[in-house]
Amino acid sequence: MADLRLLDARGCALLLLLSVLAAVPLYGDPFTTRFFTRIMIYAILALSLDLILGYGGMASLGHAAFLGIGAYTVGILARYGIQSAIIAWPLAMAASMLVALFIGVVSLRTSGTYFIMITLAFAQMLYYFFVSLKGFGGSDGMPLPVRNTLGGIMDLGRHATFYYVVLLTMLAALGLSHRIVHSRFGMVIGGIRENEQRMRSLGIATFRYKLTCFVIAAALAGLAGALIANQILYVSPALLHWTRSGEILIMVVLGGMRSLVGPMLGAMALLIAEEVLSSMTEHWMILLGPLMIVVVLSGRTGIYGLLTKGSRSHG
Repeated sequence: MADLRLLDARGCALLLLLSVLAAVPLYGDPFTTRFFTRIMIYAILALSLDLILGYGGMASLGHAAFLGIGAYTVGILARYGIQSAIIAWPLAMAASMLVALFIGVVSLRTSGTYFIMITLAFAQMLYYFFVSLKGFGGSDGMPLPVRNTLGGIMDLGRHATFYYVVLLTMLAALGLSHRIVHSRFGMVIGGIRENEQRMRSLGIATFRYKLTCFVIAAALAGLAGALIANQILYVSPALLHWTRSGEILIMVVLGGMRSLVGPMLGAMALLIAEEVLSSMTEHWMILLGPLMIVVVLSGRTGIYGLLTKGSRSHG
């Protein structure tokens, strides 16, 4: 019965959140629509990190590299006249997956601090690689002329249309992630997180499972990169910097790891807090830091844990 009440609480909270998001373009101004579009893109990004960090126990400090690769793939294709989202977005995901495969083969042979440092090193190498690409803007980045086209079906140039495409993409990413973590594959990943040595003794190829999870997360991050490039019509090496990876990590921890919805709430909370506090003072980071500390200390499972705490207490 307690589980049923908790499920109802989660379902109601998710339904309320989706209702609010669906109504934003109908009642909000263009700035609000663009702002919540950005929030949903970062929600996809935070969700992708939760797959490897929360469920896989792989603390990466280079996840933004896949965001940048996805964005640059769209930007470079646009430079050569390829504007179709049907082509550009899957290629952005494929490029991120390919790079993740290489990084994963090297970094996943380690764990803990070593894994963090190797992923950080690869991300910074990619950051400086894109800085060196003077033909594509170098450190200044490059603008995109227009948003990608969706086969003539929808005009993504309209903010409201693009907003709903991002919303549907976020829901698809959430649904896919839910299927993954509740599948046999997800249970194996969870077992590896808890005790990898025991899983190996059962004859499970733990390295392959971790590498697959790492690549899937990179694909979602690459898709987020394709969306952010279309949203701001600009790509730059700043998308790959390690500080961006740290920001994504904060979103996951703030929202609550191993909850799928939690990292999405964390992305929303962090970006809204940044927007509100930055409008109040130029020293907004001084206020944001203590606020995040209070939230994390109040509930070790983040914002999502705080929202479902009442339901759990009934059990």
